[in-house]
Amino acid sequence: MQSLSYLGSTSDFYRIAEGLILKSPMKVSEENPNREGLETANKNAINIERRILETLGSHPRIVPYHGFSTDGIYLSEARLGNLQKYIDCHNAELGVYQRSKMCEQAAEAVVHLHKKGVIHSDLRLENLLVDQVHGSYVSIWLCDFGGSMCARLGLDGGHLPDAPFFDPRMKWESTPATDIFSLGSIFYTIQTGCWPYRDSPPEWSSVQEKQAYEAQVDGWLKRGHFPPVSHVIGGNVIKGCWDHQYKTAEEVLKAVRSEIVAPTRGSVCIDAN
Repeated sequence: MQSLSYLGSTSDFYRIAEGLILKSPMKVSEENPNREGLETANKNAINIERRILETLGSHPRIVPYHGFSTDGIYLSEARLGNLQKYIDCHNAELGVYQRSKMCEQAAEAVVHLHKKGVIHSDLRLENLLVDQVHGSYVSIWLCDFGGSMCARLGLDGGHLPDAPFFDPRMKWESTPATDIFSLGSIFYTIQTGCWPYRDSPPEWSSVQEKQAYEAQVDGWLKRGHFPPVSHVIGGNVIKGCWDHQYKTAEEVLKAVRSEIVAPTRGSVCIDAN
């Protein structure tokens, strides 16, 4: 069993076979005075994720789930990593149609979640996995449901997104609008290669630098000040998500298909590898 270097706040990852990983509750150092409480929270996050994955079932936009054991849950391993790293590495090569398909697939994932009564509550590009299925463009899986909410199941992982994927003008609670706002920032990043208010990939020299960025962005968003999007493909859709113009994920998906995908259909895509 090979330990993997995926960054997770509550979980450890192991490759147990080709294409199959184990996601296990993160172990906490014996020297940590809060060890017992933290390990209980980590186990709870895995249990929430398991129950939500079972509720979501098999879907082309959800990371494939292969059951559980006392060690954790078993998931398919995406061959190309997460979407943030993929864009950081390939941004200069990505064609407009491939970016459009990424936006469409991200919206498709959220539509499926909301139909099942699930709010992800932490949508960002690190939680979208990239798996190659065609030579011309990639397939996306949504993952990481340990912080998600499903009222029907009585589950609440207690997470909310960080800036720039959360609207600080909203109440601190998980609602469909939480995910829809996040989609706006995801679309922006897919189309531009950068997070809102940045002109380079989100690489931080320190925790303090990241915290300063988040605080500054929160201040701008509280005043309703957003980056200009008139030059961005799908800018109206991005702004519509940020302005809460769309009440459902289905409305977002419809807009993505008509205003982002359709106008770029036929554009050249790179070989996804």
